[in-house]
Amino acid sequence: MEIPNDLSFFNSTSSSLYSATEVYQNTSPAPSAPLCADWPPVPVTTVIPAIYSVICVLGTIANALAVCVLAHASASRRTVANTFMLNLCVSDLLFLLSLPLWAVYYSQGYNWPFGWVACKICGLLHNLNLYASIFFITSMSMDRYLAIVRPLRSQSARDPKRARLTCILIWLLAFTCSGPALYLRGTHYLEGLGVEVCGISYPSHRWYMILTWMKMVLAFLLPLLVIACCYCAIGKHLMADTGLVRMNLSPHPSMPSFKSQESCSKTDRPPTPCVSPSSSASRPLEGRGLERVLWTVAAVVMSFFLCWFPFHCVTFLDMLKSEGWLDSCWINWTIQNLTPLTLCLGFSNSAINPCAVLLHRKPFSRPSRGPLQKPVRLFEAPWGRSQPEEGLL
Repeated sequence: MEIPNDLSFFNSTSSSLYSATEVYQNTSPAPSAPLCADWPPVPVTTVIPAIYSVICVLGTIANALAVCVLAHASASRRTVANTFMLNLCVSDLLFLLSLPLWAVYYSQGYNWPFGWVACKICGLLHNLNLYASIFFITSMSMDRYLAIVRPLRSQSARDPKRARLTCILIWLLAFTCSGPALYLRGTHYLEGLGVEVCGISYPSHRWYMILTWMKMVLAFLLPLLVIACCYCAIGKHLMADTGLVRMNLSPHPSMPSFKSQESCSKTDRPPTPCVSPSSSASRPLEGRGLERVLWTVAAVVMSFFLCWFPFHCVTFLDMLKSEGWLDSCWINWTIQNLTPLTLCLGFSNSAINPCAVLLHRKPFSRPSRGPLQKPVRLFEAPWGRSQPEEGLL
């Protein structure tokens, strides 16, 4: 549905999240350029509900299965990585349960038929997921940094009990960040459209700018900076480590290569780690486990960036437009039509997170013990304590 721009209390940019509606009190919008006449609007009332339905079904199944497996894991597999991943899946699952209501909201042309309380709860779940998911992903990246770059110094810090305490603090922080939007959100009747919208009533434009900047900085830019620093340090460490291993594996030019193998079998001194050329073809189990967990976390991080980056770009355009720095027909078209689509892309991240674990799974060889054993084979191995690298937890 194309939203008219000349309604004084309506703005379809949805930067209040994600209701596609913002209500301003005691303000009047600045005149804006008309929409591009030759650019057709996106059929929001049909496309968005269909996409939401697919995301809801697939994401709910995947996250419910992940939560079930991770929550019922044995004590030896309740690691730091598992703890963060479990809470991430719970955050995604809570939001996905509210997605059908948003699908109905779009299908009825931005009309909210579920009441004031449901509007508050759904808005809270969305904001809570937005903040909590990136906070958990950032914590997972920091955990990988400690496990790889500082494995010995971080043994006491990387404890499952401390990880659970960290998760509690993350939930509290995410709820605090969602508090202002929860307080301002409610249902509002728009006479110009004849609909009851679920949106945020901003007391002034300054409130809109503050909450939007807080969302962009705390839920995207700052975590992205921390994650980038962690993976730069990890990459630098692994490259240096790889170079050292190659130097140790290369035979000395003045010594026959068979002597290096012979030195491994000497028993007149305490045994020391020794790698012969014949054994270097297969990497140690520890290296394979470390690499699997690292790539799983990297996949989760990358999926979050790819899914939410377009939405934050459109939100930034909306901020520039609201300040009068940008104003053209293509800007208006981009904000009004791409905001719901980029929002769908962001929502899809809730369904992609458990899939990132599946793509880097390790086959599990234990015999079946029940109906959940097969899902355990898919989810458990990348994060389990059976990996030597995870023994540092």
